[in-house]
Amino acid sequence: MILCLETATPSCSVALIHNGEVLACEEDPKGQNHSEKITLFIDSVMRKSGVSYGQLDAVAVSMGPGSYTGLRIGVSTAKGLCYAAGKPLIAIDTLHAMAFGGKMKVESEKPILVPMIDARRMEVYAEIFDENINRIEDTKAIIIDENSFSEYKSERDVFLFGDGADKCAELFANDDKINVIKDFYCSAEYMNVLAQRKFDNKDFVDVAYFEPFYLKDFVPGIPTVKGLR
Repeated sequence: MILCLETATPSCSVALIHNGEVLACEEDPKGQNHSEKITLFIDSVMRKSGVSYGQLDAVAVSMGPGSYTGLRIGVSTAKGLCYAAGKPLIAIDTLHAMAFGGKMKVESEKPILVPMIDARRMEVYAEIFDENINRIEDTKAIIIDENSFSEYKSERDVFLFGDGADKCAELFANDDKINVIKDFYCSAEYMNVLAQRKFDNKDFVDVAYFEPFYLKDFVPGIPTVKGLR
């Protein structure tokens, strides 16, 4: 019995899985205010499924990359649950979990799957997977242009999805080998396979010292004061 938390992007999502099957899910695909919603979603999922916190075997959290604030909220909430219930913590690669969700929306037999998270302007965080969700390229920040993914599209159909892909739709509108799955959002439901796999392998992270995978260092904005630089 694993409670899964997803807050790496604007989507806030909570799912409870049992032996890899989703028992209940609560989510807001395009909301913000994760700090206000996540505990309400957790409570709702637990009540719907009739499961007590003591019955949980682990808590899984989407580890990034993604929003600095969103990741901090998800990880801190997951750690609090683990401490309170005495349960282990599982960290899930956000883009890897997205790949499982993306595959369900693709009919091609041998697609190239490219989950993307918006990193502002034309930059995205992305990983590249084959049709079996085997990683072809590791997570990296890339700037998208008309030549992106040219090494793959000569032989395979390429599918882009996630909030980073939505802004690429116009760029690839005339490319019949690159397909943009619009309005795809991160869901805690997509974490089920990886969470179960890590639980079975006892692949846990240290609750005290685990930190999200930001990919880039967080740089806070510098407020300006009139008359000063």
